[in-house]
Amino acid sequence: MELELTKKERAFQEEVRLLLQEELTEELKAAAAKTTTVFADKEVALAWQRILHKHGWAGVSWPKEFGGPGWTSNERYIFNRECALAGAPGLIPLGLRMLAPVLFRYGTKEQQQYYLPKILSGEHYWCQGYSEPGSGSDLASLKTKAEKDGDDYIVNGTKIWTTHAQFADHIFCLVRTEAAAKPQAGISFLLIDMNSPGVSTKPIITLAGDHEVNQVFFDDVRVPINNRVGPENEGWVVAKYLLEFERGGGTAATGLSIAMDNLKTLLEELPSDSDIHGRSSRIGVEVTALSQMEAELQSKIAKGENIGSGSSLMKTMASALSQEVAALRLEAMAYYGIPHNNLLWLNDEEGIGSGNKQTAIGSYLNTRASSIYGGSREVQKNIIAKTVLGL
Repeated sequence: MELELTKKERAFQEEVRLLLQEELTEELKAAAAKTTTVFADKEVALAWQRILHKHGWAGVSWPKEFGGPGWTSNERYIFNRECALAGAPGLIPLGLRMLAPVLFRYGTKEQQQYYLPKILSGEHYWCQGYSEPGSGSDLASLKTKAEKDGDDYIVNGTKIWTTHAQFADHIFCLVRTEAAAKPQAGISFLLIDMNSPGVSTKPIITLAGDHEVNQVFFDDVRVPINNRVGPENEGWVVAKYLLEFERGGGTAATGLSIAMDNLKTLLEELPSDSDIHGRSSRIGVEVTALSQMEAELQSKIAKGENIGSGSSLMKTMASALSQEVAALRLEAMAYYGIPHNNLLWLNDEEGIGSGNKQTAIGSYLNTRASSIYGGSREVQKNIIAKTVLGL
Protein backbone atom coordinates (compact mmCIF):
# COMPACT_ATOMS: atom_id res chain seq x y z
CA MET A 1 0.00 0.00 0.00
CA GLU A 2 1.05 3.60 -0.57
CA LEU A 3 0.63 6.17 2.15
CA GLU A 4 -2.44 8.20 1.23
CA LEU A 5 -1.63 11.91 1.33
CA THR A 6 -4.03 14.75 1.93
CA LYS A 7 -4.03 17.83 -0.29
CA LYS A 8 -2.04 19.68 2.37
CA GLU A 9 0.50 16.85 2.59
CA ARG A 10 0.94 16.74 -1.19
CA ALA A 11 1.63 20.49 -1.13
CA PHE A 12 4.20 19.91 1.62
CA GLN A 13 5.79 17.15 -0.46
CA GLU A 14 6.23 19.59 -3.34
CA GLU A 15 7.73 22.15 -0.96
CA VAL A 16 10.28 19.58 0.21
CA ARG A 17 11.13 18.61 -3.38
CA LEU A 18 11.65 22.27 -4.28
CA LEU A 19 14.04 22.80 -1.37
CA LEU A 20 16.00 19.68 -2.35
CA GLN A 21 16.19 20.89 -5.93
CA GLU A 22 17.49 24.30 -4.88
CA GLU A 23 19.74 23.42 -1.92
CA LEU A 24 21.01 19.85 -2.34
CA THR A 25 24.23 20.30 -4.30
CA GLU A 26 25.88 17.69 -6.51
CA GLU A 27 28.87 17.75 -4.15
CA LEU A 28 26.68 16.79 -1.19
CA LYS A 29 24.97 14.03 -3.17
CA ALA A 30 28.33 12.66 -4.30
CA ALA A 31 29.62 12.66 -0.73
CA ALA A 32 26.46 10.93 0.49
CA ALA A 33 26.85 8.26 -2.20
CA LYS A 34 30.33 7.56 -0.87
CA THR A 35 28.99 6.66 2.57
CA THR A 36 29.34 2.98 3.48
CA THR A 37 29.14 3.40 7.25
CA VAL A 38 26.14 3.82 9.57
CA PHE A 39 26.51 7.62 9.62
CA ALA A 40 27.57 10.06 6.94
CA ASP A 41 30.91 11.85 7.23
CA LYS A 42 30.72 14.48 9.98
CA GLU A 43 31.46 17.51 7.79
CA VAL A 44 29.08 16.36 5.06
CA ALA A 45 26.25 15.76 7.52
CA LEU A 46 26.85 19.09 9.28
CA ALA A 47 26.92 20.97 5.98
CA TRP A 48 23.48 19.59 5.14
CA GLN A 49 22.25 20.24 8.69
CA ARG A 50 23.28 23.91 8.45
CA ILE A 51 21.37 24.29 5.18
CA LEU A 52 18.25 22.80 6.74
CA HIS A 53 18.73 24.86 9.91
CA LYS A 54 18.70 28.00 7.76
CA HIS A 55 15.19 27.02 6.67
CA GLY A 56 14.10 25.93 10.16
CA TRP A 57 14.02 22.26 9.11
CA ALA A 58 17.02 20.72 10.91
CA GLY A 59 14.98 19.45 13.86
CA VAL A 60 12.78 17.18 11.77
CA SER A 61 10.90 15.72 14.75
CA TRP A 62 11.16 18.78 17.02
CA PRO A 63 8.09 20.65 18.27
CA LYS A 64 7.84 24.38 17.57
CA GLU A 65 8.33 25.31 21.22
CA PHE A 66 11.91 24.02 21.05
CA GLY A 67 12.79 25.48 17.66
CA GLY A 68 11.53 22.74 15.39
CA PRO A 69 9.08 22.91 12.48
CA GLY A 70 6.33 21.15 14.45
CA TRP A 71 5.58 18.71 11.63
CA THR A 72 3.05 15.92 11.88
CA SER A 73 4.28 12.31 11.76
CA ASN A 74 3.23 12.08 8.10
CA GLU A 75 5.12 15.25 7.24
CA ARG A 76 8.24 13.88 8.94
CA TYR A 77 7.88 10.66 6.97
CA ILE A 78 7.44 12.59 3.70
CA PHE A 79 10.50 14.73 4.41
CA ASN A 80 12.74 11.78 5.30
CA ARG A 81 11.56 9.76 2.31
CA GLU A 82 12.07 12.61 -0.18
CA CYS A 83 15.56 13.27 1.20
CA ALA A 84 16.46 9.60 0.80
CA LEU A 85 15.11 9.49 -2.75
CA ALA A 86 17.04 12.65 -3.66
CA GLY A 87 20.31 11.22 -2.31
CA ALA A 88 20.75 13.70 0.54
CA PRO A 89 23.25 12.95 3.31
CA GLY A 90 21.72 11.50 6.44
CA LEU A 91 21.57 13.82 9.44
CA ILE A 92 23.54 12.50 12.41
CA PRO A 93 20.77 11.31 14.77
CA LEU A 94 22.68 11.20 18.05
CA GLY A 95 21.85 14.74 19.14
CA LEU A 96 18.97 15.67 16.84
CA ARG A 97 16.85 12.53 17.02
CA MET A 98 17.98 10.67 20.13
CA LEU A 99 19.14 13.06 22.86
CA ALA A 100 16.84 15.97 21.98
CA PRO A 101 13.55 14.09 22.64
CA VAL A 102 14.99 12.97 25.98
CA LEU A 103 15.66 16.59 26.91
CA PHE A 104 12.17 17.60 25.75
CA ARG A 105 10.70 15.10 28.20
CA TYR A 106 13.17 14.75 31.07
CA GLY A 107 15.52 17.75 30.85
CA THR A 108 15.40 20.70 33.21
CA LYS A 109 14.57 24.12 31.79
CA GLU A 110 18.24 25.09 32.15
CA GLN A 111 19.37 21.97 30.26
CA GLN A 112 16.85 22.61 27.49
CA GLN A 113 17.86 26.26 27.11
CA TYR A 114 21.58 25.47 27.04
CA TYR A 115 21.82 22.26 25.00
CA LEU A 116 18.94 22.28 22.52
CA PRO A 117 19.94 25.37 20.46
CA LYS A 118 23.49 24.02 20.18
CA ILE A 119 22.24 20.60 19.03
CA LEU A 120 20.01 22.23 16.43
CA SER A 121 22.74 24.46 14.99
CA GLY A 122 25.39 21.73 15.03
CA GLU A 123 27.60 23.64 17.49
CA HIS A 124 27.55 20.60 19.79
CA TYR A 125 28.37 17.21 18.29
CA TRP A 126 27.22 14.26 20.42
CA CYS A 127 28.04 10.58 20.79
CA GLN A 128 26.32 7.85 22.80
CA GLY A 129 27.89 6.09 25.79
CA TYR A 130 25.80 2.96 26.33
CA SER A 131 27.63 -0.25 25.38
CA GLU A 132 30.58 -1.50 27.41
CA PRO A 133 32.89 -4.50 27.07
CA GLY A 134 30.55 -7.28 28.23
CA SER A 135 27.45 -5.03 28.30
CA GLY A 136 25.82 -4.55 24.92
CA SER A 137 22.22 -5.62 24.50
CA ASP A 138 22.26 -6.39 28.24
CA LEU A 139 22.80 -2.76 29.23
CA ALA A 140 21.65 -3.35 32.80
CA SER A 141 24.99 -5.08 33.48
CA LEU A 142 27.03 -1.90 32.80
CA LYS A 143 29.89 -1.15 35.21
CA THR A 144 30.93 2.46 34.52
CA LYS A 145 30.35 4.12 37.90
CA ALA A 146 29.68 7.66 39.09
CA GLU A 147 30.28 8.54 42.74
CA LYS A 148 29.18 11.80 44.34
CA ASP A 149 31.82 14.27 45.48
CA GLY A 150 30.29 17.58 46.55
CA ASP A 151 28.45 19.08 43.57
CA ASP A 152 30.02 16.63 41.12
CA TYR A 153 30.07 13.00 40.16
CA ILE A 154 33.42 11.28 39.72
CA VAL A 155 33.09 8.96 36.73
CA ASN A 156 35.30 5.91 36.11
CA GLY A 157 34.89 3.21 33.49
CA THR A 158 34.80 2.66 29.75
CA LYS A 159 32.35 2.61 26.84
CA ILE A 160 32.82 0.77 23.57
CA TRP A 161 31.53 0.83 19.96
CA THR A 162 31.02 4.57 20.46
CA THR A 163 30.22 5.96 17.02
CA HIS A 164 31.95 9.24 16.08
CA ALA A 165 33.50 9.69 19.54
CA GLN A 166 36.63 10.93 17.74
CA PHE A 167 34.60 13.94 16.55
CA ALA A 168 32.24 14.47 19.48
CA ASP A 169 32.59 17.25 22.02
CA HIS A 170 29.85 15.76 24.25
CA ILE A 171 28.61 12.30 25.20
CA PHE A 172 25.35 11.19 26.83
CA CYS A 173 26.19 8.35 29.11
CA LEU A 174 24.66 5.64 31.28
CA VAL A 175 26.52 5.23 34.57
CA ARG A 176 25.98 3.21 37.74
CA THR A 177 25.22 5.45 40.71
CA GLU A 178 24.12 2.77 43.18
CA ALA A 179 25.90 -0.59 43.17
CA ALA A 180 23.65 -2.23 45.79
CA ALA A 181 20.39 -1.64 43.88
CA LYS A 182 18.87 -4.01 41.33
CA PRO A 183 20.75 -3.63 38.02
CA GLN A 184 18.16 -1.43 36.29
CA ALA A 185 17.44 0.59 39.43
CA GLY A 186 20.95 1.88 40.07
CA ILE A 187 21.63 3.62 36.75
CA SER A 188 21.69 7.36 35.97
CA PHE A 189 21.86 9.35 32.73
CA LEU A 190 24.68 11.93 32.50
CA LEU A 191 25.74 14.54 29.96
CA ILE A 192 29.54 14.69 29.82
CA ASP A 193 31.87 17.18 28.12
CA MET A 194 34.35 15.12 26.07
CA ASN A 195 37.02 17.78 26.69
CA SER A 196 36.91 17.16 30.45
CA PRO A 197 40.21 16.04 32.04
CA GLY A 198 40.31 12.24 32.24
CA VAL A 199 38.32 11.53 29.05
CA SER A 200 40.22 9.72 26.30
CA THR A 201 39.33 7.75 23.17
CA LYS A 202 40.92 4.83 21.34
CA PRO A 203 40.00 4.15 17.70
CA ILE A 204 38.50 0.83 16.59
CA ILE A 205 39.14 0.18 12.91
CA THR A 206 36.42 -1.92 11.31
CA LEU A 207 36.87 -4.77 8.84
CA ALA A 208 36.00 -2.30 6.08
CA GLY A 209 38.93 -0.08 7.08
CA ASP A 210 36.70 2.67 8.47
CA HIS A 211 37.31 4.58 11.67
CA GLU A 212 33.73 5.10 12.81
CA VAL A 213 33.64 3.48 16.25
CA ASN A 214 35.82 3.92 19.33
CA GLN A 215 36.41 2.95 22.92
CA VAL A 216 36.02 5.83 25.39
CA PHE A 217 37.73 5.85 28.78
CA PHE A 218 36.76 7.84 31.89
CA ASP A 219 39.45 8.22 34.57
CA ASP A 220 38.29 10.28 37.56
CA VAL A 221 36.22 12.55 35.32
CA ARG A 222 34.35 15.30 37.16
CA VAL A 223 30.79 15.84 35.96
CA PRO A 224 28.46 18.39 37.58
CA ILE A 225 25.42 16.81 39.23
CA ASN A 226 23.39 19.37 37.26
CA ASN A 227 24.37 17.42 34.13
CA ARG A 228 22.22 14.48 35.20
CA VAL A 229 19.04 14.07 33.15
CA GLY A 230 16.14 12.81 35.23
CA PRO A 231 16.26 11.63 38.87
CA GLU A 232 19.25 9.75 40.21
CA ASN A 233 19.04 5.97 39.74
CA GLU A 234 16.21 6.34 37.20
CA GLY A 235 18.38 6.55 34.11
CA TRP A 236 17.06 3.20 32.90
CA VAL A 237 13.69 4.81 32.21
CA VAL A 238 15.42 7.60 30.28
CA ALA A 239 17.56 5.09 28.36
CA LYS A 240 14.58 3.01 27.25
CA TYR A 241 12.82 6.16 26.04
CA LEU A 242 15.89 7.13 24.01
CA LEU A 243 16.18 3.66 22.43
CA GLU A 244 12.69 4.07 20.98
CA PHE A 245 14.13 6.84 18.80
CA GLU A 246 17.29 4.87 17.91
CA ARG A 247 15.27 1.88 16.72
CA GLY A 248 12.63 3.87 14.89
CA GLY A 249 13.92 4.24 11.33
CA GLY A 250 10.78 5.43 9.59
CA THR A 251 12.11 5.13 6.01
CA ALA A 252 14.16 1.92 6.11
CA ALA A 253 12.17 0.46 3.22
CA THR A 254 12.88 3.52 1.07
CA GLY A 255 16.62 3.05 1.51
CA LEU A 256 16.30 -0.62 0.60
CA SER A 257 14.24 0.21 -2.49
CA ILE A 258 17.01 2.56 -3.65
CA ALA A 259 19.60 -0.16 -3.00
CA MET A 260 17.49 -2.61 -5.05
CA ASP A 261 17.35 -0.15 -7.96
CA ASN A 262 21.15 0.11 -7.87
CA LEU A 263 21.39 -3.69 -7.78
CA LYS A 264 19.13 -4.02 -10.83
CA THR A 265 21.46 -1.70 -12.76
CA LEU A 266 24.40 -3.97 -11.92
CA LEU A 267 22.47 -7.10 -12.88
CA GLU A 268 22.00 -5.74 -16.41
CA GLU A 269 25.70 -6.51 -16.94
CA LEU A 270 25.22 -10.21 -16.06
CA PRO A 271 23.98 -13.06 -18.28
CA SER A 272 20.20 -13.47 -18.16
CA ASP A 273 20.51 -17.09 -17.02
CA SER A 274 22.49 -16.17 -13.87
CA ASP A 275 20.74 -17.41 -10.72
CA ILE A 276 21.41 -14.00 -9.12
CA HIS A 277 18.45 -12.64 -11.09
CA GLY A 278 16.09 -15.07 -9.37
CA ARG A 279 17.45 -14.31 -5.92
CA SER A 280 17.20 -10.59 -6.62
CA SER A 281 13.53 -11.00 -7.58
CA ARG A 282 12.78 -12.78 -4.30
CA ILE A 283 14.48 -10.07 -2.26
CA GLY A 284 12.63 -7.44 -4.29
CA VAL A 285 9.29 -8.99 -3.29
CA GLU A 286 10.32 -8.89 0.38
CA VAL A 287 11.41 -5.25 0.10
CA THR A 288 8.01 -4.44 -1.39
CA ALA A 289 6.34 -6.20 1.55
CA LEU A 290 8.51 -4.18 3.93
CA SER A 291 7.45 -0.97 2.17
CA GLN A 292 3.81 -1.90 2.69
CA MET A 293 4.44 -2.61 6.36
CA GLU A 294 6.26 0.71 6.72
CA ALA A 295 3.31 2.58 5.20
CA GLU A 296 0.84 0.73 7.44
CA LEU A 297 2.84 1.53 10.57
CA GLN A 298 3.13 5.17 9.51
CA SER A 299 -0.65 5.33 9.05
CA LYS A 300 -1.13 3.99 12.59
CA ILE A 301 1.36 6.49 14.01
CA ALA A 302 -0.43 9.34 12.22
CA LYS A 303 -3.70 8.24 13.86
CA GLY A 304 -2.06 8.09 17.30
CA GLU A 305 -2.36 4.30 17.46
CA ASN A 306 0.10 2.07 19.33
CA ILE A 307 2.31 0.14 16.90
CA GLY A 308 3.33 -2.35 19.60
CA SER A 309 6.13 -4.59 18.36
CA GLY A 310 6.01 -2.99 14.90
CA SER A 311 9.32 -1.14 15.31
CA SER A 312 11.06 -4.36 16.43
CA LEU A 313 9.61 -6.25 13.47
CA MET A 314 10.70 -3.51 11.06
CA LYS A 315 14.19 -3.42 12.56
CA THR A 316 14.55 -7.21 12.31
CA MET A 317 13.32 -7.43 8.73
CA ALA A 318 15.17 -4.34 7.49
CA SER A 319 18.53 -5.44 8.92
CA ALA A 320 18.19 -8.94 7.41
CA LEU A 321 17.23 -7.58 3.99
CA SER A 322 19.98 -4.95 3.97
CA GLN A 323 22.52 -7.73 4.58
CA GLU A 324 21.07 -9.82 1.76
CA VAL A 325 21.07 -6.91 -0.69
CA ALA A 326 24.67 -6.00 0.19
CA ALA A 327 25.79 -9.62 -0.21
CA LEU A 328 24.06 -10.02 -3.58
CA ARG A 329 25.50 -6.71 -4.78
CA LEU A 330 29.00 -7.88 -3.86
CA GLU A 331 28.49 -11.22 -5.62
CA ALA A 332 27.24 -9.47 -8.76
CA MET A 333 30.39 -7.33 -8.90
CA ALA A 334 32.79 -10.25 -8.78
CA TYR A 335 36.40 -8.97 -8.75
CA TYR A 336 35.29 -5.34 -8.36
CA GLY A 337 34.46 -6.23 -4.76
CA ILE A 338 38.03 -6.97 -3.74
CA PRO A 339 38.71 -5.77 -0.17
CA HIS A 340 41.31 -3.10 -0.92
CA ASN A 341 38.97 -1.29 -3.34
CA ASN A 342 37.07 0.30 -0.46
CA LEU A 343 40.31 1.53 1.11
CA LEU A 344 41.31 3.25 -2.12
CA TRP A 345 37.88 4.88 -2.21
CA LEU A 346 38.16 6.02 1.42
CA ASN A 347 41.55 7.61 0.76
CA ASP A 348 40.37 9.44 -2.38
CA GLU A 349 42.63 7.30 -4.54
CA GLU A 350 41.64 5.87 -7.89
CA GLY A 351 39.80 2.59 -7.40
CA ILE A 352 38.60 -0.11 -9.76
CA GLY A 353 35.32 0.47 -11.54
CA SER A 354 32.62 3.06 -10.89
CA GLY A 355 31.99 4.61 -7.48
CA ASN A 356 29.04 2.26 -7.05
CA LYS A 357 31.42 -0.68 -7.36
CA GLN A 358 34.10 0.82 -5.18
CA THR A 359 31.78 1.05 -2.18
CA ALA A 360 30.44 -2.51 -2.45
CA ILE A 361 32.81 -4.25 -0.05
CA GLY A 362 32.54 -1.46 2.53
CA SER A 363 28.74 -1.55 2.44
CA TYR A 364 28.75 -5.34 2.73
CA LEU A 365 31.07 -5.41 5.74
CA ASN A 366 29.30 -2.59 7.55
CA THR A 367 25.80 -4.04 7.09
CA ARG A 368 26.95 -7.11 9.03
CA ALA A 369 26.59 -4.97 12.18
CA SER A 370 23.02 -3.89 11.41
CA SER A 371 21.61 -6.95 13.15
CA ILE A 372 23.38 -5.91 16.37
CA TYR A 373 23.30 -2.13 16.87
CA GLY A 374 20.13 -0.54 18.23
CA GLY A 375 19.17 -3.88 19.82
CA SER A 376 20.39 -7.21 18.47
CA ARG A 377 18.18 -9.32 16.21
CA GLU A 378 17.81 -11.90 18.97
CA VAL A 379 16.58 -9.25 21.44
CA GLN A 380 14.10 -7.92 18.86
CA LYS A 381 12.80 -11.45 18.25
CA ASN A 382 12.27 -11.90 21.99
CA ILE A 383 10.24 -8.67 22.07
CA ILE A 384 8.11 -9.92 19.16
CA ALA A 385 7.64 -13.31 20.82
CA LYS A 386 6.43 -11.70 24.05
CA THR A 387 4.15 -9.05 22.59
CA VAL A 388 2.73 -10.91 19.59
CA LEU A 389 2.85 -14.57 20.54
CA GLY A 390 2.56 -14.15 24.31
CA LEU A 391 5.55 -16.42 24.96
